[in-house]
Amino acid sequence: MNQSLSIKARFIGLLLPFFCCNLVHAQNWDINLLKSINHNPPSSSVWKGISSTAEPLSVGIPAGMLLAGLINHDPKLKSQSLESLLSVTATAIATEGLKILVNRQRPYEKYPLEVFPYDAKESGKSFPSAHTSLSFATATSLSLVYKKWYVTVPAFAWAASVGYSRLYLGEHYPSDVIAGAAVGVAGAYISHWLNKKLFPIKKKTS
Repeated sequence: MNQSLSIKARFIGLLLPFFCCNLVHAQNWDINLLKSINHNPPSSSVWKGISSTAEPLSVGIPAGMLLAGLINHDPKLKSQSLESLLSVTATAIATEGLKILVNRQRPYEKYPLEVFPYDAKESGKSFPSAHTSLSFATATSLSLVYKKWYVTVPAFAWAASVGYSRLYLGEHYPSDVIAGAAVGVAGAYISHWLNKKLFPIKKKTS
């Protein structure tokens, strides 16, 4: 068991509720930063395209890993794919739970004359950002599994781009995005810890 990883997971789990509550109540910087990023109207379809990749890639990447593991009869890859799927699933559940608990309006609903959404038909509450939490769960899970810069850097660049897109499109406050990233990272670390504890991969003996 990796004791350091266990300590990190517990620390994130204990800190997250306090962190999220403080972000929700810090309204002034939140709306001011959002207004500096959100355009009137947000005309770039690029950020809409990036935003739309969050859910398909968060499911598609671990599903692709699982398929490759099954085809190649690779138990390690199958274990890694299931860890990623667990990370995304746990993150999605935690995100929806927080949305219900916090019950925060979308910024364009509270500030209709100051925030201009690309799509005002998106349903659901604002805190935290589900797109961001899923993308950061996926990026963190990949970084924990592969530990290679050419995997980690693009993965987190994509996750950060998804987070920024939610601001540009006027769908979330900055605190929603920051909290979403925190939830995603926590979900990935906890899933990684559980996977190692419950399903350890036996090393081959010569």
